Amino acid sequence: MNRTSIDEKTTGRVEAFSDGVFAIAITLLILELKVPELNLSEVAHPDALLWEKLRELGPHYLAFLLSFVSILVMWVNHHRIFTIVRKSDDAFLFWNGLVLLCVTVVPFPTELLAHYMTGPGSKVAAAVYSGVALLIALAYTALWQHATRGGRLLTPGYREQEVAELSQQYRHGPLAYLVALGLAFVSSAASIGLCLLLVVVFAFRGLTSGR
Repeated sequence: MNRTSIDEKTTGRVEAFSDGVFAIAITLLILELKVPELNLSEVAHPDALLWEKLRELGPHYLAFLLSFVSILVMWVNHHRIFTIVRKSDDAFLFWNGLVLLCVTVVPFPTELLAHYMTGPGSKVAAAVYSGVALLIALAYTALWQHATRGGRLLTPGYREQEVAELSQQYRHGPLAYLVALGLAFVSSAASIGLCLLLVVVFAFRGLTSGR
């Protein structure tokens, strides 16, 4: 087996394992949406009560949607990295493992945010959520910087423009999420709003990247 085949097989295994972790993390999010347990047989207007309880789950729906889209965008960006990276080394595997570790944590701040988004504790919940997002951004930045340093892990003939675009994104991402973390102690709504805006921005960049 030649060197190129070995490299392709190595990165293929890394991407396949990573895809599995992303799939599990995104699936676990739905487990936080609980069906209201009500004894409707003893209620005068059961349908009205059930609708009311479902409306009360509004923060849970929002937290689920935000985290689902966030993980989806993370997976898309992870895929973009592996369209450029042609091989891996030990350090790259560990940096990728750090990214996956952070991704698997997402269901926890999602549940925390769903429970405390609109009441006391909302600022702490927003801080934890944006803090995890900051850690993920830092992990992605470290992974990308290691892969691109000297071009040692990149595909021969890679597009320099795409590398520059991703480098800029990973350069600004941690700073933006740091701002979201700071906002959490002032306004939880502003912090979560910024996190949602960043997800939209990163998703838009992926759609317009030409890949």
